[in-house]
Amino acid sequence: MTNLVDTAEVQQLLDKVAGGGQSGGDPRVKAVVRRVAQDMMRIIEDFDVQPDEFWSAVAYITRLGQANEAGLLVPGLGIETFLDLRLDAAERQAGIEGGTPRTIEGPLYIAGAPLSKGEARLDDGSEQGEVLVMHGQVRDMDGRPVAGAVVDVWHANTKGGYSFFDPSQPKYNLRRRIEADAEGRYRFRSILPAGYACPPEGATQALLNQLGRHGNRPAHIHFFVSANGYRHLTTQINIEGDAYLHDDFAFATRDDLIPPVTRVEDAGRIHAQGLNAPFAEIAFDFVLHAETQAAPTTIVQRPHAQAA
Repeated sequence: MTNLVDTAEVQQLLDKVAGGGQSGGDPRVKAVVRRVAQDMMRIIEDFDVQPDEFWSAVAYITRLGQANEAGLLVPGLGIETFLDLRLDAAERQAGIEGGTPRTIEGPLYIAGAPLSKGEARLDDGSEQGEVLVMHGQVRDMDGRPVAGAVVDVWHANTKGGYSFFDPSQPKYNLRRRIEADAEGRYRFRSILPAGYACPPEGATQALLNQLGRHGNRPAHIHFFVSANGYRHLTTQINIEGDAYLHDDFAFATRDDLIPPVTRVEDAGRIHAQGLNAPFAEIAFDFVLHAETQAAPTTIVQRPHAQAA
C-alpha cells in the first residue's frame, strides 16, 4: 500500500497547515505543529485508524479537558518523568551532578500558601491522623547552610485529598511555605498523608483501564525548595512501607527520596514536641546546586490554581 503521508499532495497539505510561506506566526510553533500533524497522520496510516476510532479519540480528549485531568494524565503516561530525565541529562552534560534528586511536580500545587519563619504547622487539627514531625536542613553542595531558603510543602490528607481540589478541607490545609533559619533549618508538624487514586470514573482512569493499569500513587509529600543564587528544586518524598511505593502510576519514586520514618515513643521527646502521644518523625536534608547558565532553567512556567 502506498505511503500516503510522504506523497507530494500530503506534504504540501502539511506545509499549508503549518503556515508555510506565510510571513506571520512563530517559526518554532510552525515547525512543531507541522511535526505533530505529520506524526498523527503516520499513526493513522500505520495503525489503519478508522474514522470512528479517530473521532472517539477526539471525544476522549474533549472529555479529558472538561474534567480538568490533562495534568493528571501527563504523569500517568510518563511524560512528566521524561521531562525530568531530559533535565537530568542536560545537567550532567553541564557538569551538575549529585544533590537532592528532582521528581515530578504533579497537578495539585496551589500558589500562595502562607509563609512561616523556621517552622510551621500544616494541618488545622480537625482530622485524626498519625502526627508527623519533619525537619532538616537546606545545604549547598559544599555542605554550607542556605540561610533563608524557602521550603514550599504540600501533601494530601489521610483520605488522599488535597485542599482546594477537595472542598471539604479548609483553605491552604496541608500547604505552607517555610523560610529556613540562619542555619538553613526548617521544621513542620502535620499528619502522615495517604496515597490517592485517579477518579475511578474519570477520563484518566478510563485510558489506564484500556492499558490494564491502575491509577494509584503511594503516600508522598511535595516540595519546591528555592533560594537566591541556587537552582530551583522540585521534588517529593515517599512514605516508606506504602503498597505502591515502587508501583507509582505517575513514575515519580526515586530511591534517594524514601527517607526512613521513625516512630517516637520516648516520653521526653514526645513532651518536647508539645504532644501527648507517640508520633512519626522524618529527618530529610535538601542539597541545592548553585545556579548556572550552563544548563536549562529549573523554574517551570506552568499555570497554577490560586486558592480563593
